[in-house]
Amino acid sequence: MSGEDKYLRSNRLPHILCPGCGHGIVMGAVVRAIEKAGLDQNKTVIVSGIGCSSRLPGYMDFDTLHTTHGRALAFATGIKFAKPELNVIVVTGDGDALAIGGNHFIHSCRRNIDITTIVLNNRIYGMTSGQFSPMTPQGHLATTAPFGNVDRDFDICELSKAAGATYVARSTAYHVAQLTDLVSKAIMNKGFSVVEAVSQCPTYYGRRNKMGSAVDMMNDQKASGVTAAAAAKLTPEQMVGKYVIGELHKAEAPEYTARYHSIVDSLKDKEMK
Repeated sequence: MSGEDKYLRSNRLPHILCPGCGHGIVMGAVVRAIEKAGLDQNKTVIVSGIGCSSRLPGYMDFDTLHTTHGRALAFATGIKFAKPELNVIVVTGDGDALAIGGNHFIHSCRRNIDITTIVLNNRIYGMTSGQFSPMTPQGHLATTAPFGNVDRDFDICELSKAAGATYVARSTAYHVAQLTDLVSKAIMNKGFSVVEAVSQCPTYYGRRNKMGSAVDMMNDQKASGVTAAAAAKLTPEQMVGKYVIGELHKAEAPEYTARYHSIVDSLKDKEMK
């Protein structure tokens, strides 16, 4: 097999995602990014937790782990510590990463461990019938918020930057070429990288909030996602309901496993002396 096909487990297809779900588009962007980055398929590990997004590694032909709810980054950290030469990519959802997995997320950012994390943000718990997540906008409906969500939603990218991630970006299922490029750049960053991938859930989120079809929801992504240059020309009032897409943050910082193993090596040298 050649191209993207070699990265997919054809015997596991067709997938179980709902018609119109954006997660398959994001999965395509991830495998194209891996190809673009030139990663060795046999030295690349994909890790996920629990949720619609976390089913994707089951269709991807790498060494993969489908782990427990909210713990994908804990497992991924263990892999990177044990075998730092491996390429480790986490595929997670907005609930999996930022609710039950929130503590693991912020400390992975803080450590700047060399893991690429793709957060598929469909603003809802899709697999468990549409409960609100940390990314459900205030006032929007969910099975656990039938009169409107009271909570404010996180800004994943601002949270990642503040917690210490050295590469942060955002794109959407509509802007798939940009998303592919950003994931590739995130993979090449030697530190903790976060790419928020805005994805549509027409079944639970879209239907309950009367957002129309999957195509309508992707057109909303097209209209809502604006570049930093475009956003700079808009007033705060004009930015309501919109979000900035593209590369949002890039910094240099020591990578965690490299620092850890350098300490181990220095201690070994002292013992030998």
